[in-house]
Amino acid sequence: MPKNLKLKAARAEKDLTQSALAEAAGVSRPTINAIGKGEYNPTNNLCRSICKNLGKKLDGLFWEE
Repeated sequence: MPKNLKLKAARAEKDLTQSALAEAAGVSRPTINAIGKGEYNPTNNLCRSICKNLGKKLDGLFWEE
């Protein structure tokens, strides 16, 4: 799995730390870190929660081009 640089960029746009996004999405900070590194494949529900908290669409953050 490739790194998810779009997730990091979206967090930066909202000025959210990994911890803040994790809390908002109901997961741990290491989970957000692992998703960003491409080491964890999140569930659809988690993807939707992350997108909602970042104001992004699924295809904007998680679909490969």
